[in-house]
Amino acid sequence: MSGKMAKLAYKPVGILLGAAAGAAAGLVFKQVWKAAGHDDDVPNATDEERGWGEILLAAALQGAIFAVVRAAVDRAGAVGVRRATGYWPG
Repeated sequence: MSGKMAKLAYKPVGILLGAAAGAAAGLVFKQVWKAAGHDDDVPNATDEERGWGEILLAAALQGAIFAVVRAAVDRAGAVGVRRATGYWPG
């Protein structure tokens, strides 16, 4: 299998892994938010009862967690494709 074929083979895998990463990141964020001593429900940007600080903190934390989980899942997927095909899908 060529490098181009490995890249094509990774596309559907990458899409599925991306969806799984998003779901996992959401669950991780909710647990981290609770562990940090905040309410069970995550603040919404349009929630009138929440202040700017809490909204921005939640958004920054959620973004950081999503980026880390997504990078880990993408990297693991690429390593799996390399092991299966012998080519790096990037």
